[in-house]
Amino acid sequence: MSPSEEKAFCKLFGDAYNKCFDKELTVPLSEADSRYFSSEIEEQTGLIIGWKTLKNYSFFILKDSTAKQENPSVATLDTLARYITAAPKTDEVNRKRNESHFPYWYAYRDEILKRISVKEEIKDSTSSITAANRNSGKILWGIGILVIMIALACFYIFSQVSKSEKFTENFNSTSIDSLLHKGWILKNIDTIFWNKRNPKNGYLTLFTLEGDTYPDSARRLGVKNLLVKKLDVDCFSTEIHLDNFVPGQNWQQAGIILMEDTTLLSRSARLTIGYNGFFGGYSRPGEVLIQAISSIHGGFSKPEEIAHVSLFSVEPTQSTIIKNNLQRSALRIEKNGRHFRFLYATGASDIFAFKEVVSRDLMINPRYVGICALKGFVKETQAMPVYVDLFSIEPILCE
Repeated sequence: MSPSEEKAFCKLFGDAYNKCFDKELTVPLSEADSRYFSSEIEEQTGLIIGWKTLKNYSFFILKDSTAKQENPSVATLDTLARYITAAPKTDEVNRKRNESHFPYWYAYRDEILKRISVKEEIKDSTSSITAANRNSGKILWGIGILVIMIALACFYIFSQVSKSEKFTENFNSTSIDSLLHKGWILKNIDTIFWNKRNPKNGYLTLFTLEGDTYPDSARRLGVKNLLVKKLDVDCFSTEIHLDNFVPGQNWQQAGIILMEDTTLLSRSARLTIGYNGFFGGYSRPGEVLIQAISSIHGGFSKPEEIAHVSLFSVEPTQSTIIKNNLQRSALRIEKNGRHFRFLYATGASDIFAFKEVVSRDLMINPRYVGICALKGFVKETQAMPVYVDLFSIEPILCE
């Protein structure tokens, strides 16, 4: 491996580590982290890089005194490149048949070498300009400063783009270490129900526990086992997919909540799918509904219901129809500046066609998004499981 290719490899490994753990590589991998890193690569790409290999690479890249010289195979480099670019899943047989030229590594390598070349040209250009400045005075010195400012601006833009990658959580692992590595924060833990979070492989199981995101008459508020993720972008789309969630008692519900900090006292907005059987004394069948609520004053102020869409009237003759139509459900909130869109989708499969619930300008600047399951402060309502299949945050261009 040439010195320039070695630089590309080090950058590639650092990018893959950052994608997996959401932080920079500063210390060599432990055995636990190496095993987790290896499983994440295999899960996404379908290809295997042994955990010991990954551990040795980390020692080599950080120039640890105990490290030995590493010379990764092109296949390994291609697997890492496939991982960071979210390439289609494959296996060794199909890769050998269709992609034996290892296109992902060479594309990545060429791009990195191009950047290195540009940096060296800028460096050489700056050196030349500095030398010329001794003869030409202040004008050429200004050009040198301009070149440096452009380089810094390019670096800043690149760092912002890198930070703004799409985040997708499939909950293939719900261990505390795995969730923490991906930047999740667990709030108001209920140990009994949190320990029941993984009875169904590939899902995070929450429960509709007593609590709410806004206060009741006794000024109580709080959501148990609220899972929170930091938002690093101003304009985004965040989405959650649920499996067979058919609420049937007051106010069993699940969804996503946007918050300005990690407490429920901040300004917030939430979108949930739930059940309502309360109609102010009127006798009506219960309903499964989509509800959007905003709290633009925060604290213990009362929120505003900005959308209430009844999906199904819960009657005994319709139970099978409702269950079939709620095999899969999804909720999405989009933010562009001060403008928010709330959307939902339901059906028997993941072939979703989202429908807009409401579109509204809100004076909220969310910095966190949470996954919530709750039933309000209704003690007699059962705690039902909520199977979360997918969660995502995708940056969008601000208009």
